[in-house]
Amino acid sequence: MSEDSTSGDTGDAGGAARETKYCSNCGEEIDAKAEVCPECGVRQASASDDGPDRIAAALLAIFLGGIGVHKFYLGQTKMGILYLCFFWTAIPALVGFIEGIIYLTKSDEEFRRRYAQ
Repeated sequence: MSEDSTSGDTGDAGGAARETKYCSNCGEEIDAKAEVCPECGVRQASASDDGPDRIAAALLAIFLGGIGVHKFYLGQTKMGILYLCFFWTAIPALVGFIEGIIYLTKSDEEFRRRYAQ
């Protein structure tokens, strides 16, 4: 009985196929919600571990965009330095505010695809 309950789709309602992903270490196909690979024991990255947080980046851009804090947060160091060099013109503050609004309008998946390293 334990073999039947751990393999296959016996727990799915309506016979729907379960979602899977591949282990980041060994490449074994595992359940999409698995936190640890049952094959190699390596902890899997969750959605929150996939890169920078969209809301945090947006707030940094809106409130501290004039000095480029959001660019450093996103790992774009060269752009962050450029913002720092020109903060006195207030142009980076305006651009940062607009970028913050753009970050807020993107979906989490779209934001991760664009800004995750």
